[in-house]
Amino acid sequence: MTYAPRPHAPQGQRLFGDPERPAPAHVAYVDGASRGNPGPAAYAVVVRGPDGQTQFEIGKYFGRATNNVAEYYALITALDAAQSRGVKRLLVRSDSELLVRQMQGRYKVKSADLRPLHERAQKLTRGFDYFAIEHVPREQNSEADALANRALDDTSRSRRDAPSPTIPVATPREVRESTAVSATPPARVDHSPSPAAASKATNGATIRARYSAGALHPLQALDLDEGEIVEIAITKSSLR
Repeated sequence: MTYAPRPHAPQGQRLFGDPERPAPAHVAYVDGASRGNPGPAAYAVVVRGPDGQTQFEIGKYFGRATNNVAEYYALITALDAAQSRGVKRLLVRSDSELLVRQMQGRYKVKSADLRPLHERAQKLTRGFDYFAIEHVPREQNSEADALANRALDDTSRSRRDAPSPTIPVATPREVRESTAVSATPPARVDHSPSPAAASKATNGATIRARYSAGALHPLQALDLDEGEIVEIAITKSSLR
């Protein structure tokens, strides 16, 4: 399917479904993906010049969202990228029928999440001398689809390989200071165990601690070197 502006159309006119497209024109392939819908989401854009050569491409994870929101993120990114590169004539291709039909004005935008994105996209299209958008089968949008899914795969892999977060552990002195200003002091705690007991407490034994001000405060001395990393498993206790 091809498109062309009407001879009498003013600059910036949004054009959908005209019989012929002027040459030269850039083509942007856009796609959004969400695993869970809503769930981890990413978008992708591939912009090609009139000669068919790729001039811009991106696949980016952006957080938790629905698939339709991801599709609009892709479209807006394509419009921004094209305008920043001085593109005046642009054809967008997407395998999202909802996105295309809403941009063409054939479907209403009922979702509160999509409405501001739709308005933003419509505003951006007015910056082109020529703009059109068309629906294509998924197999014709495979490059953008692959970029979006690769962004999701890379993000999932990074999260899986990331080290577990550490929890701040206060020193015995900090424990004494925190209990001294407590409105309801905890039960008396002996902060001076024998060296053997301290060593045992830091090698696999269970240690009770009080959570306060965003940190865990051990209720017994720890035989740890400054800056040493420890692993902590949290089990809530009914004892106060």
